Amino acid sequence: MTPRGGGRGFRSRLQAVPGVRAVSTYRREWLLKDLVAGAVLTTLLVPQGMAYAELAGLPSITGLYTTILCLLGYAVCGPSRILVLGPDSSLGPMIAATVLPLVASGGDPDRAVALASMLAVMVAGIMILASVAKLGFIADLVSKPTMIGYMNGLALTILIGQLPKLLGFKVEADNLIGECVGVVEKVADGAVVPAAAAVGLGGIVLILLLQRFLPKVPAVLVMVVLAIAAAGAFDLGEHGVGLVGVLPAGFPPFTVPDVRLGDLAPLFAGALGIALVSLADTISNASAFAARTGQEVRGNQEMAGVGVANLAAALFQGFPVSTSGSRTAVAERAGARSQLTGVVGAGLIVLMLVLAPGLFRNLPQPALAAVVITASLSLADVPGAARLWHQRRTEFLLCCAAFAGVALLGVLQGIAIAVALSVLNVFRRAWWPYNTVLGRVPGLEGYHDIRSYPRAGQLPGLVVYRFDAPLFFANAKTFRDQVRRLAGADPRPAWIVIAAEPMTDVDTTAADVLADLDEELNAEGVHLVFAELKDPVRRKIERYELTRTIDPDHFFPTVEAAVTAFRLRTGADWTPGPRPPGAVQPPDASRPPDASPPHGTSPPPTDGR
Repeated sequence: MTPRGGGRGFRSRLQAVPGVRAVSTYRREWLLKDLVAGAVLTTLLVPQGMAYAELAGLPSITGLYTTILCLLGYAVCGPSRILVLGPDSSLGPMIAATVLPLVASGGDPDRAVALASMLAVMVAGIMILASVAKLGFIADLVSKPTMIGYMNGLALTILIGQLPKLLGFKVEADNLIGECVGVVEKVADGAVVPAAAAVGLGGIVLILLLQRFLPKVPAVLVMVVLAIAAAGAFDLGEHGVGLVGVLPAGFPPFTVPDVRLGDLAPLFAGALGIALVSLADTISNASAFAARTGQEVRGNQEMAGVGVANLAAALFQGFPVSTSGSRTAVAERAGARSQLTGVVGAGLIVLMLVLAPGLFRNLPQPALAAVVITASLSLADVPGAARLWHQRRTEFLLCCAAFAGVALLGVLQGIAIAVALSVLNVFRRAWWPYNTVLGRVPGLEGYHDIRSYPRAGQLPGLVVYRFDAPLFFANAKTFRDQVRRLAGADPRPAWIVIAAEPMTDVDTTAADVLADLDEELNAEGVHLVFAELKDPVRRKIERYELTRTIDPDHFFPTVEAAVTAFRLRTGADWTPGPRPPGAVQPPDASRPPDASPPHGTSPPPTDGR
């Protein structure tokens, strides 16, 4: 007998499934809009799915299988109402870089499909586990400058890699430089197929023009239809142009990926990189479209939804997928209101495979290359890199390093370099944080950076010093050396007041360094004084027993309180800072002026690095 209330518990758990919740809250007035949006979306899903499958080194039909199942999987478990998933141009090269080395030259396509499907299983597992562990913050491991560099390198890699297909020949190479050399040699040897080049280059120009001047027109669909018509009218297959051919008919069969045990380790390494890029894409796209539709972003649910979509694709001969900003934008512009749009798209693709598998048999391969190349151009952000050059050179160098990693070492190595550079940049900022001496500025409350205000007043015998980072093992010696330098000034200060508000932590290594430093300074008649130390950090200092060396009376709630205590003990009075060349010395710099700085002026930045 079912316990009373058990039915309600089951229903509440069922309602927690996003797809069930979407059905129960569906509005009748959305139906027509979703049906129309689904039909419009399909015109983009089919050519892009086929093109991105070939970009991943897989048969074009697997792109359609992947599209169908990932849309259905996300419709059940994805929280976003309109986010569209599918094969992605940024993942294609990563899939190829992982799978193709495991497949011998000219190897079995079925083995490549099985490896790609197992890769999708691993990506699904990583995403679902990350969702359960609430690890959505991992997407933040890649900073924007390194991601710009990675995407620029990826765009260049895709562009060069698609040129042979665009121009009608093949190039055997293992890296970007080899591909560039191969393309140049083939062009010089006259290997270009004129008809293929005309279709490919014409397709790129047509897509870019339509996207620029008629953004509401489905540019990819128009180009594909014209390319198919041209192939039939001019018999392009007889002029050396590769065609897609008739696709296998019917719904994809349920297939458990069968791979060798030795393939699992390299597949897992690739899955980690793919999962990271997919996670970053998912969070950024979900945030962007949620802000426009008034939805709340559920990062962990999004990861679970993408994980289920990957698993569904993997069990039907698919490969890893991610969210797509371009396809989601198409669905949104077409009036999509729910995931029924994606379900309609998946259903129409199934109907095409069952009823008209030969619909795209005359689609030229250069047209697919044109689709991929135009997609790669949207990945690149050259203005973003130029902006970094003008705004912050160190981050521009990070961008260039990530770009070089992708271009010279490969896409998987490039994402590893991007993550490593981002983490190292965070560590560098904590290792060598900004630090400065503070002084009193006439007309401004508080204490301010003397680099920004060279005339800031100082108290003889006292230095106010700010170190803008938590104290931990990596930067404790940097802090010690800076304080030693201040203590060795002539005349020697009696107090060095640490403006400790930025110090959010002190670890045991830093505590030992502080203890030794305080004893060393005390022997020289200099005392360390702390102001604005956070309560949790103060409790750690007491737990480390640092108050045995640092006088408990040398902890103050504010810098002003510490300065006031010093003045009461010593009778010191303010003196002006160094006078800038050409400046006029005021009659009494120790007395605060009556006027504030001129209206509209602002201090220079305190951190110019």
